[in-house]
Amino acid sequence: ADGWVGAWRPHRPRGPIAALYSSPGPKYRLPTNVGYQLHDPSRHRAPAYSFGIRCPHMGDDCSPGPAYLVPASTTARGADHSPAYSIYGRPRDIAPFRTPGPGRYSPEKAGKWAYPSAPVYSLASRTKHFAHDQTPGPAAYGLPPMLGPRVVGKSSAPNFSMLGRSAIGSFYADLCKTPGPCNYRVVDANVYKRRAPQYSM
Repeated sequence: ADGWVGAWRPHRPRGPIAALYSSPGPKYRLPTNVGYQLHDPSRHRAPAYSFGIRCPHMGDDCSPGPAYLVPASTTARGADHSPAYSIYGRPRDIAPFRTPGPGRYSPEKAGKWAYPSAPVYSLASRTKHFAHDQTPGPAAYGLPPMLGPRVVGKSSAPNFSMLGRSAIGSFYADLCKTPGPCNYRVVDANVYKRRAPQYSM
């Protein structure tokens, strides 16, 4: 009976549209197509430019302006006169060098700074705070062993050792602790083997 398809039914628009009016009045309330403010999102937006605002400090004169004292003979290509040359003044004499002569050197006094020498060692004096030092002594360090298979940084060859004498199975083992021949429970052979023939009178 109902001629409509689906859940849609005719209703009044939420806002004014141009199809409801015969005059061009409502179209002015539509989003504009010029500029970036309130632009119609369904239309292509071209790039827009605007003039910048005047800076607040532009009212103060911080430059001399166009009134420069430019000479009248100056043109866009330089001064308007023939080339002029001048002669420089006489330069000052070069000061004599103050370097020492070859006889002023004493290379024999150079000592260990210029010639190789054997290493020299000395014993330093005991510090004032030696009594309060909390450092461990030379006997407090546990160095790794240098013999055997646990040598640090070296590969050890195979080594063998002799084991101690075992008390089990040896000739001096205590046999009193072992069970005697009567302590074993012997299972009858007829239980787990073929039964032997039996006769009775």
